[in-house]
Amino acid sequence: MKNIKKLAVIGLTAGLLAGSALATPSTTYWTPDTTDIQGYNVLHLGIDNYFTVQRKADKNAGAFPTDLQAEYGILPFDKVQAEIGIDYLEPSDYPFFFNAKIGTPEGALFGGSPALNVGIFNVGTQKGVTDYDIVDAMIGKTIPYFGRLFLGGYVGNAKTLVNSDGKSDNAGVMLAMDHGFWNVKEKNGDEYSKWVFAADWMSGKNAVGGGGAGIYYYFTKNISLLTGPVFFNDKGINGEWKWTTQLDINVPF
Repeated sequence: MKNIKKLAVIGLTAGLLAGSALATPSTTYWTPDTTDIQGYNVLHLGIDNYFTVQRKADKNAGAFPTDLQAEYGILPFDKVQAEIGIDYLEPSDYPFFFNAKIGTPEGALFGGSPALNVGIFNVGTQKGVTDYDIVDAMIGKTIPYFGRLFLGGYVGNAKTLVNSDGKSDNAGVMLAMDHGFWNVKEKNGDEYSKWVFAADWMSGKNAVGGGGAGIYYYFTKNISLLTGPVFFNDKGINGEWKWTTQLDINVPF
């Protein structure tokens, strides 16, 4: 899927920013709950936007910062893969965030084995403000006729990953799925789904808690556009629901 992005939402404090945005490794939709990892020597570039629809721009109700992101696959192996990434969010006071993940694809451990991942995301540069340092682990499996299903958990910095009342809420679970349809084959033999439905959710009343559902359209195997609504568990931090558009480009070297 995409770099995640997405995604999935960096919760800057209300005094710094009217809203937040997720700076993540590869994502499903809003959350990093996917076992996708960029392949070796593949550079992923993305631009994510989250904006309001028919809503006045009062406090905590505006758009999130635009997220410019890059991820790169660093391991030349089939059974173990890894990526590192950086996000640049503007406008914001502390725009840089870092992420990384490592894992095994489906079938790597034994025939029919699920995919497994561990990673870290939302690693900010300002101590006590953007250092969410969220560690996650997840498992993914393709289910015939249904698509791919992902289950994960996360834990972050208890001092910065808090709810709108300032109380720590730094751990939770993640659920996600995607389903591709209208398969096409390129001249070189590569096959991919032209359309992909994706949905996910992340527990926790904090900056990253929330989820949504939307549609990817793949212009080519390496260029896609995702769009759909995103909803939040803590409106005091992120405001009301927003609409997202996410352009993703993979550049193999």
